[in-house]
Amino acid sequence: MPDHPAQLFYLGLISGTSADGIDAALVRFEPDCELVFGRTYPWNPALRAHLIALGQGGGATSLDELGELDTTLARIFADVAMQAIKEAGIDPGEVRAIGSHGQTVRHRPESKSAFTWQMGDGNVIAERTGITTVADFRRRDVAAGGHGAPLMPAFHAARLQSASEDRAVLNLGGIGNFTLLPKHAGQEPGPVRGFDTGPANALMDAWCERHTGKPYDANGAFAASGNVDADLLARLLDDPWFALPPPKSTGREQFHLPWLESRLGDAAGRPAEVQATLLELTAITVADALQATQPETARVLVCGGGVHNAALMARLSARIPGAIVESTAAHGLDPDYVEAMGFAWLARETLAGRPGNLPGVTGAKGLRVLGAIYPA
Repeated sequence: MPDHPAQLFYLGLISGTSADGIDAALVRFEPDCELVFGRTYPWNPALRAHLIALGQGGGATSLDELGELDTTLARIFADVAMQAIKEAGIDPGEVRAIGSHGQTVRHRPESKSAFTWQMGDGNVIAERTGITTVADFRRRDVAAGGHGAPLMPAFHAARLQSASEDRAVLNLGGIGNFTLLPKHAGQEPGPVRGFDTGPANALMDAWCERHTGKPYDANGAFAASGNVDADLLARLLDDPWFALPPPKSTGREQFHLPWLESRLGDAAGRPAEVQATLLELTAITVADALQATQPETARVLVCGGGVHNAALMARLSARIPGAIVESTAAHGLDPDYVEAMGFAWLARETLAGRPGNLPGVTGAKGLRVLGAIYPA
């Protein structure tokens, strides 16, 4: 790839498991990693409902519909990219590349013919924006025997690893996931590890919307109005997925409302208690996973939508008493745009021919350059 010294910026795009909108992050990496502009652009409500249904195993009726949806989403990603660039006051010619994660509609890394599928055709994004686009980041890792997830640990390590303390980066999106960053004081650090912990916002948001009409539980107020149902919590924790060792990843195809409903029992008539129990499920699965994998963690750096849930943050602090639990904002990374920044970073790594996965995290057979490049 030729050098483009005048092109200073990379734009990361992602719509996560919660499918609440497209996060756009315009990033400059020289001389330091800097978020120049970040914004979330909401999905049309009807389209969002369709994406959630599709992610849970329903909602698609034909190959034609899926093909059209792939193109429709790509056009929306492209329009969001151009809107973000405009709002940032940047000339499109200054953007070296777009790193687009797309929208995951199915993730089956452990099936007989393993696959993961993120919609939003990179060809269309490059064509509509006139900007080189890197997309389809996960499938090369899956082809190499990995889970294709999580992919943020390499970025987390580059930005947040400490010389003096063991740290963990906790992303609380629709699904929770950890990056474990051992300290490296005067020595080679231990291996960076990462894995999904289970549901975070996806179940809480879905249950809250069903019973309050609101898309999420602001500050955990709905959960705080109820008490944890110990029997229901035990039934939820009994799912075999929680006992799997890393590497492990999951999504809406595993943890969705029908999964919850099949375990509710007589708790179904007490919505606030169910919400409180779902919040506790997130806190306890995160805490148990950390205790099992890096018990000497001194600091948990939280990003994703869950960082704004005061009740959840309080329960995490209570469940992880030996560590400081705080937002990544305390370390210079806006918690709402860490993942979008990460895909801008991955696009940069791909164009430079550098690997973006960590085999110790995903389980892949080795380091791989991730993503497909769609030239401008």
